[in-house]
Amino acid sequence: MGLLKVWITILMTPCANFLGRKWNLLDLVTAGMFLSVHCLALFAPFYFTWTAFLVFFWLGVVTGFGITLSYHRNLAHRSFRVPKLLEYLFAYCGVLALEGSPIEWVSTHRYHHQFTDTEKDAHSPLKGFWYSHMGWILDSSSRFGRYGGLKNVEDMKKQPFYVFLHHTFMLHSFVLAGILYAVGGLPFLVWGVGVRMVVVFHITLFVNSAGHTWGYQTWNTGDLSRNLWWLGLLALGEGWHNNHHAFEYSARQGLEWWQIDLTWYIIKFLEALGLATDVKVPSEAHRKRMALKTE
Repeated sequence: MGLLKVWITILMTPCANFLGRKWNLLDLVTAGMFLSVHCLALFAPFYFTWTAFLVFFWLGVVTGFGITLSYHRNLAHRSFRVPKLLEYLFAYCGVLALEGSPIEWVSTHRYHHQFTDTEKDAHSPLKGFWYSHMGWILDSSSRFGRYGGLKNVEDMKKQPFYVFLHHTFMLHSFVLAGILYAVGGLPFLVWGVGVRMVVVFHITLFVNSAGHTWGYQTWNTGDLSRNLWWLGLLALGEGWHNNHHAFEYSARQGLEWWQIDLTWYIIKFLEALGLATDVKVPSEAHRKRMALKTE
C-alpha cells in the first residue's frame, strides 16, 4: 500500500506542476522539444536496424561522456585540466546531448552545489520527485529566478567559444539530425536522435532525482545525496552521488574499487597520455573528516 501511494504521488505530481502556473516562450519551446524527441523515440520498433542501433549506441556514448567528462567534471568543477582544444572538443560533444549550453548547464550545477536541497536548489526532490527529474526544466521563471542568472560562470563567459555555443547550442543538434537523415534515413534519425536523446536525457536527470532519493550515504554531506549502484553504471560513474557531494572537486566519483566509474577511467587514460593534468582526488585526511560517524 505504501509503494502504491509513492507511485500515485509520482504520477500525479506532473499534473500539479503543469496546472496553475504561467508558461513563457522558453518553457513552451523546451516542452515542445522534449515532447518531439519522446514521440520520435516511439517509432524505434518500426525503424530498427543493427546499423541504426550502433549509431544510437556510439552517439550515446560520445554525448554521454560529453556531459559527464566535460560539462560536469571538467567545466563545472575543474577537477582536471586538458589542452584547450581538447576541452572545446569534449564540450562540443556535450552540446550534442541537447541538455543546454555549457554556460547554462554549468551555472545551474554550480548553484545546485551552493544551495543543495534548499529552497534555492533548482532541482531538489524536496519539491517532489517529478520536479527534480523534469519539472524544473519546464519552469524557467522559477529556475532562473532563484539566483538571478548566470553570475557564477564568469570564467566561461570570457571565452568566445562558450558564448557562441550558448547562443547556438540547439542549432548543432538540428544539423546533426539532418546529417543522420541524409546518411541513413528514418532509422538513423529515430535511433540516432530520438532514442539516443531520450536515454541520455533521463539517465542525466535521474542523477538529480533518484540520486537524491534512493540509495545510501557514506559521507556526512548534510544533504539528500545518495550512492546508487545502478545509476553509477548507467550514468558513467555519476551515480555515486553522495561521494560527489562530499568531494565535489574530485575527478573520481567511484571512490571504492568496486564502484564502477567509467568517466574516471577515461580521465586516468588521458592522464597516462599526458593530456589530463591537475587531476584532483580527495585526500585520506579529507575522507576521514567527511565520514559518517557509526556510533
